[in-house]
Amino acid sequence: MKITGAEVYGPDRLFSKRDICVKDGIIGDASDDGVVIDASGCIAIPGFVDIHFHGAMGCDVCDGNSKAFEVIGKYELQNGVTAMCPATLTLPVEELCNVLRLGAEYAENVPEDGADLVGFNMEGPFISREKKGAQNEAYIMECNADVVDKFVEASKGLVKIIGLAPEVNPKFKEYIAAVKDKVKVSLAHTGTDYETAAAAIEAGASHVVHLYNAMTGLTHRAPGVVGAASDYENVTCEMILDGVHIHPAAARAAYKLMGRERIILISDSAQGTGMADGDYTLGGLPVVKEGKYCRLKSDGTIAGSVSNLYDVFRTAALEMKIPLEDVIDSCTINPARCIGVDDRYGSIENGKIADILLMEKQSLKLSKIIKNGREI
Repeated sequence: MKITGAEVYGPDRLFSKRDICVKDGIIGDASDDGVVIDASGCIAIPGFVDIHFHGAMGCDVCDGNSKAFEVIGKYELQNGVTAMCPATLTLPVEELCNVLRLGAEYAENVPEDGADLVGFNMEGPFISREKKGAQNEAYIMECNADVVDKFVEASKGLVKIIGLAPEVNPKFKEYIAAVKDKVKVSLAHTGTDYETAAAAIEAGASHVVHLYNAMTGLTHRAPGVVGAASDYENVTCEMILDGVHIHPAAARAAYKLMGRERIILISDSAQGTGMADGDYTLGGLPVVKEGKYCRLKSDGTIAGSVSNLYDVFRTAALEMKIPLEDVIDSCTINPARCIGVDDRYGSIENGKIADILLMEKQSLKLSKIIKNGREI
């Protein structure tokens, strides 16, 4: 395959008009004898990498069956996500292990019409009841390094991130020391103050799940998790820019506080994504989808999102007025680097998998999706 005429977004954060050559599904200097795609009037950017979402099209990865992964993987790819790292919910340990095993099986036999599964992001079960959000508190437990080993083994090493609320786990420093070389420890669903968050980061935590949401806020006397993350340059931060979870001004402020290299845009999409308004579930809890909102039926708490990462990308760039280059990096190379798959995904460079999105320059409307050097 050869793609011609596009303005190609490169690892230097610049657009340049050049051909993209693909051979055997890999970007290189020469192309296969075959398809030539005229992408005049388009920009070419890397395929998206979503490192935090739960489901779509009536399915959730925690449903506990292989079909869910197939349905979700197909939906993600159709919306520009070529590599996915789904998030698990707070469930019994054995149920989570089963979900991870099923994900590992999918990862080894990815359908041609599905996104690659390159990791898991585990929100629970080591979180806070106070900030549980839409997580099921019946299964929240104290952090346990032996349980993490079970998760890693069940997933065949695909667990990349696992959440922690340090303020409700007195032995969090010992726990972080025991697991930080196996998984990335994130601050997640936590009511921790600045000092405890900073102590967890000093101990080895290096990621923050959906910044601003389900955590302590940033104020001038109590800077909380946001302030602690800002102070440590090794900490990466997820954000859900679906137009619901975060005000545009707060989103722009986060880019200034953290720097563009540390922000990762996620969808946090739930079962109702891609579906009509109505009743769904999240982690076994009843939720209602209405427009852009997904809420717990019990108390109206926002419960994930019903936007995919492409929706988030366009909202951030077109509505929130975040620079396009920053938004692209936050959907591609930043998440790929965060979970350690940037050798294969996240940028248009020789030697990497040919996962490429062609978009209309002004509207950012998806024109073509290339996966493994093949137009889907």
